[in-house]
Amino acid sequence: MTGTASSHHPLLPLALRLAAMAALATMGLLVKLSAESGIHLVETLFWRQALGVPMVVGWLLMRGRLDLLRTTRPGAQVTRTGYGLVGMVLNFGAITLLPLAEATTLSFTSPIFAVLLSIILLHEKVGIWRWAAVLLGFAGVLVIAQPGDGHLPLFGAAVGLGGAFMIALISIQIADLNRTDHPITIVFWFTAISTVVMFVPMLVFSKAHDLNGWLLLIATGVVGSIGQLLLTASLRFGKIASIIVMDYSALVWATLYGWLVWDSLPPMTTWFGAPLIVGAGVLIGWRERQLHKDRARVEPIGADPV
Repeated sequence: MTGTASSHHPLLPLALRLAAMAALATMGLLVKLSAESGIHLVETLFWRQALGVPMVVGWLLMRGRLDLLRTTRPGAQVTRTGYGLVGMVLNFGAITLLPLAEATTLSFTSPIFAVLLSIILLHEKVGIWRWAAVLLGFAGVLVIAQPGDGHLPLFGAAVGLGGAFMIALISIQIADLNRTDHPITIVFWFTAISTVVMFVPMLVFSKAHDLNGWLLLIATGVVGSIGQLLLTASLRFGKIASIIVMDYSALVWATLYGWLVWDSLPPMTTWFGAPLIVGAGVLIGWRERQLHKDRARVEPIGADPV
C-alpha cells in the first residue's frame, strides 16, 4: 500500500512532512510560551495528548470509520506510547531550556542517531558515507554547544540530544507499526494511553489559569495532534530516507518565530553549526536512497516491497 500510494502521488509524502513540520514548529512556539506563562511542563504534556483523543474520535465518527480504532498490535502501541512520552518530555524540555532555533537544530541530529540505532538494533552494515555523516553531524553539535565556553547550557543541550535520540527510535517503531495499523490508529492509541498515564501527575502539578493560559494549552493540543497525524501519515506514504529532508524546514519556522516573538536571532555559532548538522542529515538521506535503489535492482521483478 505504501509503495503504491507514494508512486502514484510522489509529492504527497513530501507535502505531508512539510505540513507536519510547520505544525510541530508552531507547537514548539506554544510550548515555550506556555512555560513562560508559568504552566508546568507536565500539564502541557497532558493537554497536548488529551485534546487529541476527541479530535480523532470525532473525525472518525464523521467518516463512519470507528473501526480504525482497533489495533492488531496492542503491545506495540503501549511500547510506542512509553517511548513517545519520554521523547515528548525531552523535546518539550529542550524547548523550554534552549532558544527555539537551537532546540530545533539539535533535534535534527535524529538521522545521526538513526544510523547508530540501525547498527545496534537492525545489525546493518554502515559504510564510509554514513560514518562521515555521523562525524559531520556531531561536529556541528560541538560548534553549536561549545562545551565549556558556549552560550547554551550543557544540560539543555543534553536534553535536546536525548530528545533527538528518541525521535530516531520512535521513527523506526512507527515505520514498523505502519505495516499493520493505520496512521490514525497509531495516533489514537498514543494519545489515549498517554492521557491515562499523565492524568494523576497532571492533577499534582495543575493550577488555575487565565484565559490566555487555557488558550495556549488548547492550541498546543490541537496543533500538536494535527502535526502528529501528518507526521505518521508521511511515514506511511513515503520512505523515511526520501522525506526526512523536509524536516529541516522546521528551522525556518523556529528562526522566524524567535525573531517575531522574542526579537532574537541565533548567534554565529548556530549559523555555522546548523549547516553541518543539516548536511549530515541530507547525506544520510541521500545514501539511504542510493542503498534502497541498489536493493530494488536485485529484487525479482514484481516482488512485493517490504
